[in-house]
Amino acid sequence: MLYYLFKYLESLDIPGAGVFEYISFRSAAAVITSLLISLLVGKRIINRLQKEQVGELVRDLGLEGQYRKEGTPSMGGLIILASIIIPTLLFARLDNIYVILMLVTTVWLGFLGFVDDYIKIFKKNKKGLAGKFKVIGQMVLGLVVGVTLLFSDQAVVREIVAMEEMNIFQTSEYLQAANVDQTADYITRDIKCTKTTIPFVKDNEFDYSWLAPFINDENRQTAGWFVFVIVTIFIVIGVSNGANLTDGLDGLATGTSSIIGVTLGVLAYVSGNIIYADYLNIMYIPYTGELVIFASAFTGATIGFLWYNSYPAQVFMGDTGSLALGGIIAVFAIVIRKELLIPILCGIFLAESLSVMIQVSWFRRTRRKSGVGKRVFLMAPLHHHYQMKGYPEPKIVTRFWIVAIMLAVLSVVTLKIR
Repeated sequence: MLYYLFKYLESLDIPGAGVFEYISFRSAAAVITSLLISLLVGKRIINRLQKEQVGELVRDLGLEGQYRKEGTPSMGGLIILASIIIPTLLFARLDNIYVILMLVTTVWLGFLGFVDDYIKIFKKNKKGLAGKFKVIGQMVLGLVVGVTLLFSDQAVVREIVAMEEMNIFQTSEYLQAANVDQTADYITRDIKCTKTTIPFVKDNEFDYSWLAPFINDENRQTAGWFVFVIVTIFIVIGVSNGANLTDGLDGLATGTSSIIGVTLGVLAYVSGNIIYADYLNIMYIPYTGELVIFASAFTGATIGFLWYNSYPAQVFMGDTGSLALGGIIAVFAIVIRKELLIPILCGIFLAESLSVMIQVSWFRRTRRKSGVGKRVFLMAPLHHHYQMKGYPEPKIVTRFWIVAIMLAVLSVVTLKIR
């Protein structure tokens, strides 16, 4: 909103109004605003949750110190949601399709998680919202994201050709007929495609249409979009549930999400900048630079929430926060065409999810064969395994953060290591 106000002031030649044109300035403003909201407004929300007795219901898992968490205010994800949405509305361009998709993701999954928390806390139903309804909600979001990227005119990849490599006999009429834009240093062309980025590969582009080689050339691109939408749905479900499983120790999901958010902001910036995209030989995706403002608000919100969520936690985010955080990360990676980096960047979420899948499948298999179920881990998700081994909660969380930082650095390094 403020972007448009200052744009108008700039048209009136008001000194200093043009500063809002810079993504760097608006990103800094977004992160500061989100920090202030989460730190200042967050305390009031926590007090309100305590007054309404919105406390955590603790299951008996046999873990040391778990009953100290009994009664700690939950649904603190409301703090995160407010700290993301308000700065984004203030400082981002609201006519940008990617910003709109991120706001829709935040509100939709935040609402889904809120309903789950409401049922758990106020209806005294520990199971919360039925799993099938969660999955349906995540599927709907994945479908909306995939279809929007298919039909939106802004959701394009811009091919770059250096001017010095162009044939000097190509006329302006030729360029106009080919839907090509000519700037001082580059000639670019917008294309609708289902391409994405493959890490560690020299020719690092993969097209989902390649997964349908049996379909004729005329319909293969359509099949590629169908595959892309299906993959989008699975990624949204997987990452949002992975974040939900990770939210089991004080500050674990919050800190990990913050690290991922910073990395996604870097990837969005280089993908949306024609100079860096050309230098790094990666896909140039116009309009994604605006997502840096959203990533800044996301990072500020998670760091600010960590002030109250670090050990010993004064508030838990609940599914209101964890489902939204995971969904935001998933959709963000998809729109900047870096979804194949998710197993690396979100390695903590992946490990937590795999530990549960391995534990459940092995237990069922051994029980079916011998009548007695056996476990691979002392307890799943993975962080509980280390708790059962006697590691203090803060040490587990800190070491998981260190691993998350290492994975984030590796994700950025993939831009050059091919």
